[in-house]
Amino acid sequence: MPLPVPVLPEGVDPAWLPVEALRPLGARRTLIRGSGTLVDTVHGEVADACGRFGGEVVRGAAEGAAPDDASYDLVLEVSAADGAADRLGAEGFAFERDGGTTTVTASGPRGLLYGLFHVVRLGAAAFAGPVAREEHRPATALRMLDHWDNVSVHPVMGQVERGYAGGSLFWRDGRARGEPERVRAYGRLLATVGINAVSVNNVNVRGAETRLLTERLGEVADLAGALRPYGIRTHLSVNFAAPMLLDGLPTADPLDTGVRAWWAEAVRRVYAAIRDFGGFVVKADSEGEPGPFAYGRSHADGANMLAAALAPYGGTVHWRAFVYDHRQDWRDRGTDRARAAHDHFAPLDGEFADNAVLQVKHGPMDFQVREPVSPVLGAMPRTRLAVEVQATQEYTGQQRHVCWLGPMWSEVLRFRTDGGAGPSVAESARGGIVAVSNVGDDPFWTGHPLAQANLHTFGRLAWRPDADPHGVLDEWIGLTFPGAPARLADGLRAVLRGSWRTYEKYTAPLGVGFMVQPGHHYGPGVDGYEYSRWGTYHFADRDGVGVDRSAATGTGYAAQYAKTWAEVYESVDSCPDELLLFFHHVPYGHVLHSGKTVIQHIYDTHFEGVEEAEEARRVWAGLADLVEPARHARVAERYEEQVRCAREWRDQVNSYFLRKSGVPDGQGRLIH
Repeated sequence: MPLPVPVLPEGVDPAWLPVEALRPLGARRTLIRGSGTLVDTVHGEVADACGRFGGEVVRGAAEGAAPDDASYDLVLEVSAADGAADRLGAEGFAFERDGGTTTVTASGPRGLLYGLFHVVRLGAAAFAGPVAREEHRPATALRMLDHWDNVSVHPVMGQVERGYAGGSLFWRDGRARGEPERVRAYGRLLATVGINAVSVNNVNVRGAETRLLTERLGEVADLAGALRPYGIRTHLSVNFAAPMLLDGLPTADPLDTGVRAWWAEAVRRVYAAIRDFGGFVVKADSEGEPGPFAYGRSHADGANMLAAALAPYGGTVHWRAFVYDHRQDWRDRGTDRARAAHDHFAPLDGEFADNAVLQVKHGPMDFQVREPVSPVLGAMPRTRLAVEVQATQEYTGQQRHVCWLGPMWSEVLRFRTDGGAGPSVAESARGGIVAVSNVGDDPFWTGHPLAQANLHTFGRLAWRPDADPHGVLDEWIGLTFPGAPARLADGLRAVLRGSWRTYEKYTAPLGVGFMVQPGHHYGPGVDGYEYSRWGTYHFADRDGVGVDRSAATGTGYAAQYAKTWAEVYESVDSCPDELLLFFHHVPYGHVLHSGKTVIQHIYDTHFEGVEEAEEARRVWAGLADLVEPARHARVAERYEEQVRCAREWRDQVNSYFLRKSGVPDGQGRLIH
């Protein structure tokens, strides 16, 4: 039986799945062969589209049985007999068009679901001309979103920590929201771009969240049931000290037999309630969260304890590598937060269990607008690694600024950690590609419609990391605005393609990072963390700016890279301009590869960034006659705030460095 397509609550934006995007599918005759829940989902999608646009769908009895394929425009089939089954795997599919029939063949139901949405993305092109057989399969087995959603409202962070799109889709005021239709609709959006896993609670696991593992497990099972029809496996963030907090054990030592038995029983109960449960996400010994260090154990000891409990059921523990001393003395220049993940984890390479994944932030700090790629991603070839990015824009405008991150993520995923022909970051990430979710209960899902492009782009790059991000953006435009006239499509490209670089221009320069207001991290605060226990500095003085992370005279961070990159970053002469102040302290008069001095670059980019934000606002205003009014108004509102904030960034940063350096702007512009 076909599973019904979820109905969006009134007023909720369809994102990149408006009804019109399904017209090419729904206007044709389709044959479906296969069985199982996910094939029922495929059947429901096609039946709903056909009901709207006059097409027809038939569910075939068995593979190879009548009716004749040639009498259909589209054939969707699960075929274990397909010779390419081993190549396609459980999630891949083959696509071809011959003799007027488009055929999608998969060796499993998941592949058929993704093949269906491939047809939806192609639109009319899926039914035009002959197409030789193409085989599509994901580059990584796990494409995951981590929600930092709190069950109970946190007094500082709110319902969603670092969330900028309203409340949680899952929780409200200490309890489950109980809105499975909205959750199913969310799962549907994720499936269209190939995301197959979601962690439903914050990595900072507090009281109510800890109990999701035990007496509140039924609420997690309900969420899993809503997500399951779209191939989404549910994961749970857990507290390392749960045995002590929930059952009063005297210890959480990962080598203690009682602790290990407690976790084994907890996992047994989880799988009894959620048969396809994905596993745990753990933040340990980080920013006050409990972990194995309290017992003199390593992070491999901690991860392997949980991995052993999960292994009989096929589950995975995602152990985050975000571990550093967050109580530093700002006077101590020898302590470097950037070094911490490599120092802690690289010596443990090869010690983690096969079903333990070390989840590594893409940069060594904390999702800054510009960072080098984390050296951990090239230093642990015997460990399953996952790369973690942040869609929610904590440090890139908090979804109050338009900042499409596709180019940033593409640069990271393509980066070759050995500096030569070795594996890229994406190829090294055998444990998956993960993003901190940017979704909430906002009617537009992501705070405003243009931020939906980040969610869509993440899924598509997680499936195929070598894809051209600009091509992915064009795909999003075509789906979100079906039949968009050239002026609208060109306008959307104009405001989105360069938006990350624009944001970089008017915020922290040349990789220095963290010039934000402490706590909430929004808006300029040049010295906000300069004398802070969190350990993030720029060391600006009257003579220069930047952090010396060289091996010769600095913290030694540059030496954590493979030889080629270590040599590039070690030298001021070879270090890329955009990372110069991350790796080196240089005079204001230092000449960049661009030919400008550091101080003039700071002035120029901050003026340019504001001008570009103002131009994007103007372009968006000019599209008002082509965009649905509510969508247009929400983005226009965001642009007003973005321009205001960009001007504040420009004036504070430029004034700060004028006063520090005493060097005037070479173009004589007003600096306060």
